[in-house]
Amino acid sequence: MTRSPSSPIRNRWTLITIAMILVFSAAHQAPAQDEEAPENSIQAPLAARSLKLDTVAVDGALVAVGHRGHILISSDGGETWQQAEVPTRATLTGVDFHDRSLGWVVGHDSVVLRTQDGGATWERVHWAPEEEAPFFDVWFSDAENGIAIGAYGSYYTTSDGGATWSFEPIGDTDWHLHQIARAADGRLYMAAEAGMAYRSDDGGATWTELLTPYQGSFFGVLPLEDGVVLLFGLRGHLFRSEDAGESWLEIETGTVAMLTDGIRLDDGMIVITGLGGIVLVSSDSGRTFEILEQSSRRGIQAVVQASDDSLLLVGEFGVRLLPVSELAGGRGE
Repeated sequence: MTRSPSSPIRNRWTLITIAMILVFSAAHQAPAQDEEAPENSIQAPLAARSLKLDTVAVDGALVAVGHRGHILISSDGGETWQQAEVPTRATLTGVDFHDRSLGWVVGHDSVVLRTQDGGATWERVHWAPEEEAPFFDVWFSDAENGIAIGAYGSYYTTSDGGATWSFEPIGDTDWHLHQIARAADGRLYMAAEAGMAYRSDDGGATWTELLTPYQGSFFGVLPLEDGVVLLFGLRGHLFRSEDAGESWLEIETGTVAMLTDGIRLDDGMIVITGLGGIVLVSSDSGRTFEILEQSSRRGIQAVVQASDDSLLLVGEFGVRLLPVSELAGGRGE
């Protein structure tokens, strides 16, 4: 059953979501640009140290996006970074690439950017600041078909590589949609606010609401194998399902930090990141976790495997490499 958007719980979690999911980005937000003449992001010598909100690895390259339209690209495993020329100063929150050449970025002002040359140049293909509904994540199934999700039930689809976008509401709700992820079996999952989560068995054409035992917001979802799914968010809450989201078991994390992102490494290890420099590590498919705390305690927004030997963390600190060797046992010793 869909919860009413006007409920006190909804209003409470909306305020918390706006305050936390962007993780300091509001303080850095640039004014909306003119439709006819978009302002380019400013080249910043310390761009690699400024707020970053998402990252992706594709064919030997790393891409990180964040505040004031910053898009950084690395071709050497995250050792050095180049800032791209970008036609917006809006805070950028999500990134996805189809291959080394074709990629998309979303963010505030409902902006969608597209590159066809590996990030060297970008074009603005969608922009709707009057809606005051930032996008939070973007996902493409192939070079043509994609989904962008965000605040107040924003759910947009494209079938022409991002050239045009159509609003496709999910039911009658306007919950914030935070993250979308694809399982190996082709199912899609979405994490949303106020205890909401969704699954699609048909590539995003239709969605089923998943009942969860929590009413706080979820910010990340990590599908594993054989119907196993991890769902996580506020105050260190993490839930595990073994039946594609039909039922959930809460997993002890040992933290009350907001959990933001997760990946499964090539060797099967699971890593979940969060605010306060929290990194959770599991070697048993998410049944148990140990904590690795970063010394800086600065918030981590996203994580990706940069190489066999390192992870790329992005967040309040910008971009930072974490050796995989430090994950052993979850001790950080």
